[in-house]
Amino acid sequence: MLVKIGKKRTAPLGAVFCLLFAAAASQAQEVAEIPFWHQPPGSAGLGGGLRFGQSPYLASDNEDDRQFDLVPLYLYEGKYLFARGTAGGLHIVNNDDYEFNAFVRYRFQRLDPDSNEYYEGLEERKQSLDAGIQFAIKKKWGELTLDWVADTLDRHNGQQAKLSYRYRFDAGAWSISPYISWSYQNSNLTDYYFGVSEAEARIDRPEFSAGSSQWAEFGLNTAWHFSERIVFFANVGFAGVDSDVLDSPLVEESGVSALFVGGTYTFGNARTPENINNPLRDGEWSWRVNYGYQASGNIVSEIDQGDFSKSEYADTNIGGLTLGRLLHDGPRVDFLGKFALMRHFEDDEGNGNFNSYNAYIMAMGKGYSGWTGEEWFRWGFGFGMSYAEKVPIAEQRKQAEKGDNTSHFINYLEMTLDFPLRRMSRSNWLQNCYAGLTIVHRSGIFGTSDLLGDVSGGSDWITAHLECTR
Repeated sequence: MLVKIGKKRTAPLGAVFCLLFAAAASQAQEVAEIPFWHQPPGSAGLGGGLRFGQSPYLASDNEDDRQFDLVPLYLYEGKYLFARGTAGGLHIVNNDDYEFNAFVRYRFQRLDPDSNEYYEGLEERKQSLDAGIQFAIKKKWGELTLDWVADTLDRHNGQQAKLSYRYRFDAGAWSISPYISWSYQNSNLTDYYFGVSEAEARIDRPEFSAGSSQWAEFGLNTAWHFSERIVFFANVGFAGVDSDVLDSPLVEESGVSALFVGGTYTFGNARTPENINNPLRDGEWSWRVNYGYQASGNIVSEIDQGDFSKSEYADTNIGGLTLGRLLHDGPRVDFLGKFALMRHFEDDEGNGNFNSYNAYIMAMGKGYSGWTGEEWFRWGFGFGMSYAEKVPIAEQRKQAEKGDNTSHFINYLEMTLDFPLRRMSRSNWLQNCYAGLTIVHRSGIFGTSDLLGDVSGGSDWITAHLECTR
């Protein structure tokens, strides 16, 4: 199947941004590359980006549709594990010349039947999580990458293979990398997003099957290294719609474009001492246990101002075990990488008991006595991601009340305040331990992120904790 770029159909100007390159995202995966390459093992970071672009689908009828998509970026480069924004996985082979990974990648592509009256009666085409393998060759002449992925969420049940070439060069604080790619999608994947089934067909929207499809893309990724830790990026990509897909009654545009802009902050290397100012703290880690109840208020503007009331939506409890590792120490603020396993006790509310898994970066500061210089307390703020085996019942009920959707995968926030137990006891095992409060929060960042299921709302828990460092 040949790719046609030149054919153009008339579309309202709003089509350019209204659909957030929902379909283009699956073809424009290279445009989502984050400037987090060649980091030493143990590096971690956070960031965010805004997606804009053009979709091949019909324009939205709703002028109030969000014209951007916020993408939270969770970054980690380990000896074996890695997270690069919208993809992550396991390094099987990783050296200066070759990289072989097992990985998962988020597919932003979707079609909302409510976006246009013409789509009324269609089944929603949902986003998905693809998994597969990836092989990359990294030489002076550039980087050649081949990957294969398949659906893991039983949505499109399709497969995709992609070959891409990228040449990267530096110019002072700037990094510039043009790229070109070709991808093949089998019939299941293509027809899920662009086909029309017999049940969905009508006079002005006939039954349609495109079969397999091929996509060509080219673009440019740029990064500006503002400092050793702060990087801003701006990426742009263009793709042509497969000629057979262009015949779909759902498709209006023959070419699609994508723009991704944002920034990242790297917190340092947990494995090498040059990022640890105090050599005695190199390799420092912590454990924490906490337990508490479902809160009524929000972590910001209510709980942080003293509203500790219980939720009126659900009477549930939560308990957890958290492990942390020092990433970077500072004179007033430390940065830690943390992983928390939370157990949700919701059997009495009919939702059963289940786990959630939270990975995040924590900024931890300390307060000292102005007279003696002794440590009086610690405060912390964490940001990351949360996946729950079941959607917590409070989130279900809140969202149902508003008629909004829910998501298992969502953003994670945490606030802590605690006090050193050595001020109360001389027991040896308590000298590096703290007791206090942890506020746990899951949220969709006000419905601005496709990655987080476009959820507007969340849930909060107030817990007591004991944490010790080693």
